[in-house]
Amino acid sequence: MTTSIMLVDDHPLFRQGLRRVLEAQEDLDVIMEVADGEEALRLAKQLNPDVILLDINLPHLNGLQITRELKQTHPNIAVIMLTAYHDDEQIFHAIRAGAAAYFPKDVTPRRLVDAIRQVSMGNYVIDDAVLDQPEAASWILQQFDHVAYVDGEPNQLFAPLSPREMEILQHIAKGESNKEVAYALGISRQTVKNHMTSILRKLAVNDRTQAALYAVKRGWIRLQDEEE
Repeated sequence: MTTSIMLVDDHPLFRQGLRRVLEAQEDLDVIMEVADGEEALRLAKQLNPDVILLDINLPHLNGLQITRELKQTHPNIAVIMLTAYHDDEQIFHAIRAGAAAYFPKDVTPRRLVDAIRQVSMGNYVIDDAVLDQPEAASWILQQFDHVAYVDGEPNQLFAPLSPREMEILQHIAKGESNKEVAYALGISRQTVKNHMTSILRKLAVNDRTQAALYAVKRGWIRLQDEEE
């Protein structure tokens, strides 16, 4: 049985290399390559691939946003998230959004191919563990226990964000670095850092990823790249 795959990444060279690796496997078939978030969501719903290999940072919609919406309408599609940024918090957010696996872009071909086969069967791959759906749900609940407290204290209700903080969070949600945010807004990197410290304190979250997801989930900010 052949597994149909969609590749979503805005770097053509990376997509081409990934396609070569996957099509060397007789049971894997790359049916589409996409570089844009909105286009990926539209084509995924149209083509209904078995597996999507999805970059987090994309034009117009990021990978987390795509995964959340896609899983609401096409829960049968398995999403493997690929990113240059790899840490425990990112894994948690990816799985919570509906991804079945999460890997840094330097993942070995063999490991990625094995993961594609696992998620196509309905399993989850988290770190080196292969989990079924109930086990993945239990893992997510365990992670919630770890993020339910900040510095030993329960998370408190957020304080209102200023217009500038909202503006910075909009850029952070697009995956921009402090340097990129500073350039876009015409302020210093230190000013961006100061605002981020205030945002984390007000939202009672641990990092910028949590802050952005908090805002996106509640509809405070939009992820569309309106300038493009």
